[in-house]
Amino acid sequence: MAVDLSSPKPIRLAIVGIGKIARDQHLPAIAQDPRFELVAAVSRNAVVDGVANYRDIAELVAAGHDLDAVSLCTPPVGRAEIAMVAIDAGLDVMMEKPPAATLSEVARIEAHAVAAGRTLFATWHSREAAGVAPARQWLEGRRVERVTIDWREDIRRWHPGQDWILEAGGFGVFDPGINALSIATEILPGGWTVDDAEMHVPEGRMSPLAADLRLSCDGLAGARVPVTAAFDFLHEGPQQWDIVVDTDGGRLTLRMGGSVLEVDGQVSEAPDAEYARLYGKFAELVRTRASAVDVTPLRLVADAFLVGRRTIVPAFAW
Repeated sequence: MAVDLSSPKPIRLAIVGIGKIARDQHLPAIAQDPRFELVAAVSRNAVVDGVANYRDIAELVAAGHDLDAVSLCTPPVGRAEIAMVAIDAGLDVMMEKPPAATLSEVARIEAHAVAAGRTLFATWHSREAAGVAPARQWLEGRRVERVTIDWREDIRRWHPGQDWILEAGGFGVFDPGINALSIATEILPGGWTVDDAEMHVPEGRMSPLAADLRLSCDGLAGARVPVTAAFDFLHEGPQQWDIVVDTDGGRLTLRMGGSVLEVDGQVSEAPDAEYARLYGKFAELVRTRASAVDVTPLRLVADAFLVGRRTIVPAFAW
């Protein structure tokens, strides 16, 4: 059912996929935003208290709830079919990153949403970190000389027991690494390419636990800017999510996934509000009947898999 734009009633929402990211981020953001009312949840293995619960999207649609939209938090493999069913049911769709398992799936979902007149929002939550917008503003007009990305975290801490993430379509270390690429392509818009990649894939798994990339992006006056990115999914101790940009006017550093910005010795930090901003954007897209689908970070990951060398490393166990 389409949202009545003349009505102050909240957007009636169902969430599909109740895992760690849904419980840690999506459910609190929805609860705190009066523009949304959580009506139902869909999961094969979990339930959300206080709302109707279903095992799959077909059951949800068949139940006949007066829904306006769905938020998809499932793993990327299989998400395209869920999105198509939701769109066919007349629902607007918000998708957790990465939006789907392949670029062609995203294109199919987007075309279907356009034909049906539905809002589609492919989110990149790290772009909503507090330091990202100020970083982009500071970099405008400056000559960028190099970019260094270090994105190192512990899979056992952030994805405990989630074997799907190391299967085909699970992205492996690119599941967090794509967050870095989403920030980098936001603060330095323009043409990006993957020039070289090396991926370390554990024996018996399909997706890498570590990757080293050489990329380049557009700079001023047609220059190409060298970018190096190191992604590590077995990093113990303090977690590291840093992007360093060296320019003709000094160094800019984004730390802690973009929440801490350091420029010219001045450090600014703000509380985490990434998902609150995402749901605010979704509400505005629904209100204006618009969509937002940027596949640039996903394209770079796909290119890394195309050109990258694979090295088999010892087997990984939880």
